[in-house]
Amino acid sequence: MGRIVVSENISLDGVIEDPTGVEGLSVGGWFWETDRGEDGERFTLDRTLVAEALLLGRRSYGFFAATWPSRGGELADKMNSLPKYVVSSTLEDPNWNNSTVLKSDVVDEVSRLKQEFDGDIVVLGSPRLARTLIEHDLVDELRLMVYPVLLGAGARLFGEISDKKPLRLVDTRTVGDGIAILTYELVPVAPDGASLQDKRTAALRQAGIRESS
Repeated sequence: MGRIVVSENISLDGVIEDPTGVEGLSVGGWFWETDRGEDGERFTLDRTLVAEALLLGRRSYGFFAATWPSRGGELADKMNSLPKYVVSSTLEDPNWNNSTVLKSDVVDEVSRLKQEFDGDIVVLGSPRLARTLIEHDLVDELRLMVYPVLLGAGARLFGEISDKKPLRLVDTRTVGDGIAILTYELVPVAPDGASLQDKRTAALRQAGIRESS
């Protein structure tokens, strides 16, 4: 089964809107204001090279479709060759190669994609789509490249949700000029609200079995 990975450039106060400054946000362009360094570039390339597909909202798809086809290099070659799925009720003729429009219910469509792929299906940008997937427990991993800046305005990744979502920090590193890369797994939750891991640990303790690390 495939994994949904939400990968975002994000400010310290949670803003993911207009990192490159092309959308007209008054505080846009923050992506370029902090040096990611060679380690940051390598991290992005390595994670992209192992992706199986991209999953994008309509606006993010339009930005990437206008940006990557004209570029060269290992990262651009991978981005252009990957299967791409765009969630849109209005897009009729996507012009980025290997693109498929998902017009039906997004939860059903993404659940189907997870069954079709074995590797990572990566969501880039697309804040509305990312929030929907998080709300419906379809996200397996959050990969956040946190920039050391407070913006105070712009669309944020996290909004109101119907219930708490436990996460587990699985990797952390610092690259470039103080950018923190934080990788979280979302912890499956049982119907009564307890995480499945908590239930497993409690059962082992009750049976007198020490859980291996």
